[in-house]
Amino acid sequence: MGLAIFGKQDGVKGMERYPGRLRLPEDLHNLSIAELEELAEVIRRHMIETVADRGGHLAPNLGVVELALALHSTFKSPRDRIIWDVGHQSYPHKLLTGRWERFHTLRRHGGLSGFPKVTESVHDPFGTGHSSTSISAALGLAEARDQRGERAKIIAVIGDGALTGGMAFEALNHAGHLKSDLMVVLNDNKMSIGTNVGALSAYLDRIRSDPAYSRLKEEFEQRARRVPLVGHRVVDSAEKIRKGLKSLIKPGLLFEELGLAYFGPVDGHNIAALKSAFRQTARVKGPVLLHVLTEKGKGYRYAEAAPERFHGIGPFDLQNGLPRGKKSGLSYTGAFGQTLVRLAAGDSRIVALTAAMTAGTGLKEFASRYPQRFYDVGIAEQHAVGMAAALAAGGLRPVVAIYSTFLQRAYDQIIHDVCMQNLPVIFAVDRAGIVGEDGETHQGIFDLSYLRSAPQMALMAPRHEDELQHLLYTAVQRGAGPAALRYPRDKGEGVGLTEPRLLPWGRGEVLREGDDLLIIAAGPCANAALAAAERLAGVGVEAAVINARFIKPLDEELLLKWARRCGRILTVEENSIVGGFGSAVLEALARNNLALPVKLLGIEDAFVEQGPRDLLLSLCGLDGEGIFKAALTFSSAGISEGVI
Repeated sequence: MGLAIFGKQDGVKGMERYPGRLRLPEDLHNLSIAELEELAEVIRRHMIETVADRGGHLAPNLGVVELALALHSTFKSPRDRIIWDVGHQSYPHKLLTGRWERFHTLRRHGGLSGFPKVTESVHDPFGTGHSSTSISAALGLAEARDQRGERAKIIAVIGDGALTGGMAFEALNHAGHLKSDLMVVLNDNKMSIGTNVGALSAYLDRIRSDPAYSRLKEEFEQRARRVPLVGHRVVDSAEKIRKGLKSLIKPGLLFEELGLAYFGPVDGHNIAALKSAFRQTARVKGPVLLHVLTEKGKGYRYAEAAPERFHGIGPFDLQNGLPRGKKSGLSYTGAFGQTLVRLAAGDSRIVALTAAMTAGTGLKEFASRYPQRFYDVGIAEQHAVGMAAALAAGGLRPVVAIYSTFLQRAYDQIIHDVCMQNLPVIFAVDRAGIVGEDGETHQGIFDLSYLRSAPQMALMAPRHEDELQHLLYTAVQRGAGPAALRYPRDKGEGVGLTEPRLLPWGRGEVLREGDDLLIIAAGPCANAALAAAERLAGVGVEAAVINARFIKPLDEELLLKWARRCGRILTVEENSIVGGFGSAVLEALARNNLALPVKLLGIEDAFVEQGPRDLLLSLCGLDGEGIFKAALTFSSAGISEGVI
């Protein structure tokens, strides 16, 4: 098959030589530039075919193939340590460090992680999954190296989007202060997940497009040095003047003012130029930043044309780039986005904020319809929440849409800026619960625990997409204090959207009556609990099922009524059982001096690896089958574990 869809008209010559005849990464040092370029095409094809089958982060990885080859053919991993920020750029690195044969297991349960992982390879010196952490990690590894008297190069590869995260600048500032010997490779592809935002993006645009400074400086110095006797003094004097004027034209000034030597920009798809730049910068002592320009989606024309869509994508047809096997129906995210647009049409106070996740959080239509009421702050969750607090203090109704795992990064702002001031900020907590193939770093299994503990915070979990819009509408209309609405990365239940209506605040609903066992569930788990209860009835166990709706305030009146009637309680949640919904039920029973057997069903005190969402829910016992088995065992076991 020809490679026209890969950006090439002809097949790659000599493909059969790779990777079987190479010891990776060691043999990369013995390859010529032409051979490295040939290998680059093999890597691209292998990644495209694998991601087409498995899904994953394609466009960002296609953009760093030459960069990964240049790094590994210049430096010696694992002695030299390469940290890939976020991990969206790490697939070529994995292929070049002994994981070629296992690459087909990417993102599968028990297979390779989609992100760098220290337990997976000695070539992954630091685990990364959330953005903007690589420079901090590189600085720590560099200082540890120096403390131990070792010799190694420490390299952080960070995308331009990740530089919108404040942690990256904190680390740059500290590295410049310590003068640590490390290298920061800025992979500048003009995009994070979506289009970059902010002043930094505009600053990098100016560096990319204006080579005037370097050209002017070189021409002046060459001519001045030819002046007899005084040429060198002319250059020295001019240097003093230049330092006074450099802020007008000098590229990389921002980084140099932070204490890093700046080099670049360099063509990130020119292996020879990259290797030369790496050799030069490696000789510089202290912190250096090498600015590399790449194209997101490079080598696959559909990804080049739509890099945002191919940033993270499910399985797709290789020949046309279109998704395949995608579930139909409205997702929870889609329901949120549609509802917010609908509510905003009748309430000018509503504004929306997100952190570089406009499309992912369902806010694309809102941003298009209400651009003056929409804020994408970049990868800066702390700022998003702090700004939302002030917007609320100014009389607006801010809705902050952030994935559960990323909202963790703004915990201080949630408590200090929002809850402590009791401001009406609404948090749309997307990707709550089991996320799936992105694995440990992205599972949203802690938000019930970390949000429930914040005073003033109300916490809601809808069981289907229509209830989501009612709860969102209720929170907006209430306008008294902060509220969080958490929902999964999944299709809805297919019930459709009705007219938004107010729901009674802090009240749950009884889905099924019974006398033998009370199953009280949070969010979509209530649907699986209801299915399990129907099966239980078939074996003589009549279980009552309550859809909690509100984790906080918990409907204690409803809970106590049915707890007394049934005599034993099974709680179900797609969250850690440590401090989660089940803990809230136990606390309510304790407050009311009601001693009953209680079993908590949720995520055990552990991280959850990658795998299909349905499989992981089954392994955690949170599908209908798992709830049925747990309930059957619990209902017939007498007083058992979890008794208070």
